[in-house]
Amino acid sequence: MRSLRWAGLLALYIGAQSVGLVLADPFRAAGLTSSSNPQSPTSPIFIIAIIVIAPIFILLLARQRGGLAALRQVILLAISGALFITLTATLGVAWPATYLLPPYAAEIVVVPAIIVGATVSAVLYLTLLMEPQWYIVDLVGFLAAGALVAILGISFAILPAFILLIALMVYDAIAVYRTKHMVSLADVVTEMKLPILMVMPDAPGFDYPVAAPLREQRARPVEERSALFMGLGDIVIPGTLVVSAFVWLPDHPVWLGLGASLWVALGAMLGSLFGYAALMRLVARGNPQAGLPFLNGGAIAGYILVYLVAFHSATLGLTAAI
Repeated sequence: MRSLRWAGLLALYIGAQSVGLVLADPFRAAGLTSSSNPQSPTSPIFIIAIIVIAPIFILLLARQRGGLAALRQVILLAISGALFITLTATLGVAWPATYLLPPYAAEIVVVPAIIVGATVSAVLYLTLLMEPQWYIVDLVGFLAAGALVAILGISFAILPAFILLIALMVYDAIAVYRTKHMVSLADVVTEMKLPILMVMPDAPGFDYPVAAPLREQRARPVEERSALFMGLGDIVIPGTLVVSAFVWLPDHPVWLGLGASLWVALGAMLGSLFGYAALMRLVARGNPQAGLPFLNGGAIAGYILVYLVAFHSATLGLTAAI
């Protein structure tokens, strides 16, 4: 069963990054970028600052009476709003039609993408609010991860993406192994049952809302734990380089019908999977591990290797401009 849990997390990892690749061009056409200057080396600073500051804010608020409940509401509303925006943009590409309702003189226009996006977002919000089972948490996390991978990938060209990955792999190592506040954050997030941690249980009947807290599960051997967890950032951050390579690198040369940019993107994804394998070997020992040093490091190594083979250039696309 332990291997099945790891395979389940792996499927979520590959699936979310693949969704990000599919959504990259539609999101770029819709203007869903987080940076006005994707080529600027300073463009990731805002994202890095949020990732560094947000855990501290969450941990401080969690100590206040009623803080967790209030924070949970705020985060759920933020996630639902983000899902509405991204679902509407995605559905708008596949279903761009608008309809005029009778009486036609009233000029009441209905956009199906908006209605479906709003309905799905509202249903998922209410489900997370009332009965946050592990599969709902994973579904919302999967959708959010795929959208975030696409948005960050189209927002940062290669050099900013490298800066983002390197900065956060260093930060993650410090936050897990030195200050250990990221371990405390994982405890808080599991208590709130938020789709910030992906959950992969031993059995489909795992009851996440009443499961033992993460800190209690860590005291058990890995094979006796009821579930394994992976942070959403462990999927999104290395996936940023995957989508960035696909969007910002030239398509030529073409191998086997696939453009060089897609080959390099797949190289980054494959490299991160080697990092995932190394990470899971350490996780099997039972101690909390920083995921980004392995996943980001693998993605960067895979990117560099395939880029050198594809483009025969040592610039690595860091100076390219589209």
